Amino acid sequence: MRDRAHTKPDPSGLQETLPLVSVLIPMFNAARTIERTLASVINQTHRKLEILVVDDGSTDDSVAIAERVAAHDSRVTIIRQANGGVASARNAGIAASGGAFIAPIDADDLWHPDKTALQLSAMMGPDGKDDLSIGLVYCWYSIIDADDYVRIDDCRSTADGDVLEAMALRNIVGHGSGALMRREAVLQAGGYDASLRARNGEGCEDYKLYFQIAEHFRFALVRQSLVGYRETRQNMSSDPRKALRSRALCVPEFLSRHPDLASEFHDGKLRIMRFMLGRAVRTGKARDAAFLLWEMLRNDPLRAMANLGDLARGFLRQARGKDTARRSFLPQAPE
Repeated sequence: MRDRAHTKPDPSGLQETLPLVSVLIPMFNAARTIERTLASVINQTHRKLEILVVDDGSTDDSVAIAERVAAHDSRVTIIRQANGGVASARNAGIAASGGAFIAPIDADDLWHPDKTALQLSAMMGPDGKDDLSIGLVYCWYSIIDADDYVRIDDCRSTADGDVLEAMALRNIVGHGSGALMRREAVLQAGGYDASLRARNGEGCEDYKLYFQIAEHFRFALVRQSLVGYRETRQNMSSDPRKALRSRALCVPEFLSRHPDLASEFHDGKLRIMRFMLGRAVRTGKARDAAFLLWEMLRNDPLRAMANLGDLARGFLRQARGKDTARRSFLPQAPE
């Protein structure tokens, strides 16, 4: 389902010497956002991309919209499969891809135009050659609303190099749209764990893959906000109970290989609950907020109070620093 059509010309021919990046876009009923997501990928300054949209059994107009985009850019390919979940869709994209690097993005998120180029640059060593010890490059991100305006810039993560301890504490990448991964690293890790869905534990597919890559490769960080991670009440379908169950399925496997990180994994459970609590408050999900608050206090009252204090201070900083002018995540074209 691929139409050869138009892409922007590269008169210098320099793009041809650069590595191919395989962009994976799992898509399920994303008609509201897929066109904007695709536009942000198509407009990357690194143009040597193959863009694999994996439709996971959509029943809305998602495929028709993606087909219209594909008719104007030969780099876009649409793959269709019966609904199997996000991990299954991403794995299908990996199997069909040929790039030296793999970059997933969810069908409602956005990329800054320079994201891929800056991350590829971070894969290089001081001599300008590909640093094979780096398996993943991530970046900071902005939480955006339904209209692509920034709500919060998340620039907390600073870990790079050996990040295994940091990954035991929390998912430093933060979501499924911010990683540029070496193909070899993804394949060595076995791709995304599609069995989590069958075990009623979807939610930690990204985290599990990142952790497994961190066991064998170094990470690098681009200290710029290059991903717009969309957070709205309408698209916040994630269930915190399922997310915690997903983590409970993954962590024992990690602990069996890294018993020395037991304390970090314990702290990490409180941190993920704090993150989900903040998200529930921002999106007005009172029941989820109440559940998470109770779980935090039940698991470790003292650490829970410390985490709640951090969360409250974070909300206060956001309130004090909030600008009255709305800021679009994507750079605006000059008038």
